[in-house]
This record gives sequence, C-alpha cells and structure tokens, in this order.
Amino acid sequence: MFVQIRKWTVTEGNSDKVIERFKKKPGQGPSLIEQREGFLGRELLVKNVRHGEEEVLVIVRWESEEAWKAWEKSPEHIAGHKNKMKEHGGKPPKPEYVISTEHGRYKVVE
Repeated sequence: MFVQIRKWTVTEGNSDKVIERFKKKPGQGPSLIEQREGFLGRELLVKNVRHGEEEVLVIVRWESEEAWKAWEKSPEHIAGHKNKMKEHGGKPPKPEYVISTEHGRYKVVE
C-alpha cells in the first residue's frame, strides 16, 4: 500500500475551508479520484493546536505507488489543476488563512 499525506496549518477557525475542498458532497456520486483504479480511500483529520492554529491532514491510500503516479499523470487530474490556474490567472494565490503546507508520500511497510 502507498499513502499520500497533505498537511495544512491554518489560522484558528479556518480548517473547514480546507476540508470543504476534499470532503464528499451529499447527493453526488463518487469523485474522479474515487473512481480511479488503485484508489483505496481517504481520511480528513483536524487537530486544534495552540496559539490560534489548526492542522488539517488529508490521507489518501492507494494500492501502490504506481496507482498513485497514474492518477497524478491522468488527464482528469491535470485538467483539474489547469482549471484552478485559469480561474486565478496563473498560479492560484495562497489564501491568507493558510500558514503553511506540507506533502509526503509513504510506502506502507506493515
């Protein structure tokens, strides 16, 4: 199994803005990523931390690193990013409530 983890540190009270991007919408069918071969599931986690900050983790599980790479290179995934860039005239600006972001990819060993 292969896991992708994305972490956002945001100002207190703004974790819902990050979660909204990734959570399932009521009444909609499976998202494009959920239909992708090799996709196993995802979790959204929120942690309230001190000093007016919150952390949001998105954990996406794949059957293999190859399945994840196929998603990253897929026309659907690339088109989604291109549409976001068009909406913002190039690189989307980082929202003011985002303090930092981190990304990691891991092979599950047990």
